[in-house]
Amino acid sequence: MSEGGRELWLRIPGAEGQLRSLMDWLRHEDGLRGRVRAVQRPPVPGEMGGALDVLAVAVGSGGMGVVLANCLSTWIAQRRSDLRITVSTRDGRTVEVDAKGVDPQALARDIERLLNNPEVEGNRQ
Repeated sequence: MSEGGRELWLRIPGAEGQLRSLMDWLRHEDGLRGRVRAVQRPPVPGEMGGALDVLAVAVGSGGMGVVLANCLSTWIAQRRSDLRITVSTRDGRTVEVDAKGVDPQALARDIERLLNNPEVEGNRQ
């Protein structure tokens, strides 16, 4: 699914319903269609299936980081609850997005830095 291994993982700790909502939102974005997949943790004893844990988004080249940042910003703006979304790379670099007053341009810069500079780790408030 990912192009050249360029995949970002999105987490919303403790908010599986919100993560499902975000997955639906991203899958309907033309620029991200076919690039979003759910990653479920294995079921624990007594569960019928595993819980949704992470969204994986293939971001290849061509400004996909900006498309993702704009979609995230719009989705966050429509939420009425406090959320914290963690965007991470396979090697563990992260950007945390606080839903209060997210700046789409700053978020796009942070995501592009995650994708293009392996030494950068950010924290977006």
